[in-house]
Amino acid sequence: MSDVASIQKIHQACLRVREQFARVVVGQTRILDELFIALISRGHCLLEGTPGLGKTLMVRTLAAALSLDFQRVQCTPDLMPSDITGSEMFLMGANSKSTAPAGSAGPQSDAVSPSGMNFVPGPIFTNLLLADEINRTPPRTQSALLEAMQENQVTIGRVSHALPQPFFVLATQNPIEQEGTYPLPEAQLDRFMFKCLVEYPSREDEVALVLRTTGNENAEIQPVLSQAELMEIFPLVRRVPIAERLAQYACDICRATRPVSEKQDAAVSTSQATSNSDLTDWIHEYVAWGAGPRAGQALILGSKARAVLNGRLCVELEDIQALAPAVLRHRLKTRFIADAEGITADDVVQKVLRETPF
Repeated sequence: MSDVASIQKIHQACLRVREQFARVVVGQTRILDELFIALISRGHCLLEGTPGLGKTLMVRTLAAALSLDFQRVQCTPDLMPSDITGSEMFLMGANSKSTAPAGSAGPQSDAVSPSGMNFVPGPIFTNLLLADEINRTPPRTQSALLEAMQENQVTIGRVSHALPQPFFVLATQNPIEQEGTYPLPEAQLDRFMFKCLVEYPSREDEVALVLRTTGNENAEIQPVLSQAELMEIFPLVRRVPIAERLAQYACDICRATRPVSEKQDAAVSTSQATSNSDLTDWIHEYVAWGAGPRAGQALILGSKARAVLNGRLCVELEDIQALAPAVLRHRLKTRFIADAEGITADDVVQKVLRETPF
């Protein structure tokens, strides 16, 4: 019964977060829900959209509503890994308390340490890191986030420094400017739980946005959840039950995005291959590679979080189908023939959802 009460409490908190969010950001409710789902699932998000759609404002507003420490890094071609993670510096009479990274396991002291090499933490030592226009920075700097996203720590030299908890990375990228950009490698894309597409607002929302931002209105965000309350949500999400049939369906969706090669052994059941022969042939023609097992993990965990946000005690079919595009669109690669015919990753996901039996 305690979990039932907690789920209802989280549902009410979600409604209050939406209310606070709407005071600053007009529309974009779907993006807020996906970001919130990723956060309580302890996942990271990649936001893609054209300039001026308020991606940075969304992240900053969500951080304020959840009482999270927030840091923003503007990614540029000359950004170095140490600009994000921090580095060892020679400091004269350094104060060990001021230089020790937040959340590290090392002892804290007000005593002045002797002159020498000291670790000066970078902006990654925060609760919510916004990597703005991440595809503008070189792969060397992009890879500096890999260990942090997967292990919740950064390693400088031979010393690992724990990051504050909770820790999230929300990154943005611009899809229309490709010159001077560095597309994210597949290994890093796979570590983002969701890829959220920020679209243009509706006419009504755009009129409201223009009127709000050209006046004297200055809304203040009231925190809805504390960091301690947010930490309590994480294990609750994992305790949400899911029927085995739904888990199988989630895995079937992910597996259906993978083209079947001629060398593939008989691991896939003959019945599945026969019932989905048309879909299998279509995927083989238009998709170069599909989603891996991490996609299934993200889809099930995200579905549990979505159920909690909606005040439900178990996962339903609509949770899986609603989150499948955000989970899969960045984890599959279409072939040239698909690009030539205007078939996108989202089109592939929608076809898989239509033709994969439950």
